[in-house]
Amino acid sequence: MHVPVLLDEAIRLLDPQPGENFIDATIGGGGHAEKLISRIGTEGKLLGIDWDEEQIRRLKEEWREKTNVILTAANYKNLENIIKQYNFAPPDGILFDLGFGLHTLEVSGKGFSFQKDEPLIMRYGGDEGPTAREILNTASEAELERIFREYGDERYSENIAHAVAVERKRKQIERTADLVRIIGEAIPRFLGRRGINPATRTFQALRIAVNDEFGNIKKGVSAAIRVLAKNGRIVVITFHSGEDRVAKEIFKKASEEKTLEILTKHVIRPGRAEVLRNRASRSAKLRAGIKK
Repeated sequence: MHVPVLLDEAIRLLDPQPGENFIDATIGGGGHAEKLISRIGTEGKLLGIDWDEEQIRRLKEEWREKTNVILTAANYKNLENIIKQYNFAPPDGILFDLGFGLHTLEVSGKGFSFQKDEPLIMRYGGDEGPTAREILNTASEAELERIFREYGDERYSENIAHAVAVERKRKQIERTADLVRIIGEAIPRFLGRRGINPATRTFQALRIAVNDEFGNIKKGVSAAIRVLAKNGRIVVITFHSGEDRVAKEIFKKASEEKTLEILTKHVIRPGRAEVLRNRASRSAKLRAGIKK
């Protein structure tokens, strides 16, 4: 079941009012969007975007009676074109929840989970960009090390990159089980008995690289600030230090250019009660701003 993170905080900062227009750029399971819809009422409109076509198909079925909701399977980096396509009025608020949905992890069959034996694809949607398998088998050892270190904060990035380079000379790396084995053999054994799964950071790094997630955030959030109506609000929820760094830099630049007033001098994090209810929320950080 999808559990929206920092729901109350996001809605408070977006401050939706009856008749206003909002965009949920990462609608996913629809948790935040449902609250927005309830606040803007039937006179308001919501544009929901998600790269995962299955998520959009499911929501279209569930929300078929919500005539004030537009749902589209697309990449939010193309936000300006999407708004033009649907002739959507300048939005009063835009939300980005950059969390990684459990639906994608558990159901997609694309190799996002190290707990399943699946093909190493890791694309959120469509055929854009290389797959995880292609990156693993064609990127240089130095490039793999950079990906694992920068996108996964992996302490043993050199060990894992070298192990991948050695293994692929023997045979192509095709499936998640192959990669999990390689990682397990490349790092100190004691790591497998403590803390997070040793494969977590490498899988995260590959997912980010495949989908150009940091590049998408830069394009999408920058576009969101441009298209907001005057006094429109933006909320960005991140779950990774790299994501938050990109969002912070965009907000800072917009503030210096006098196009955005930052509403969160310090990031907002989930309280202890929310973390206990939903462990996936523990790394979340929320930033918000208002268009000048």
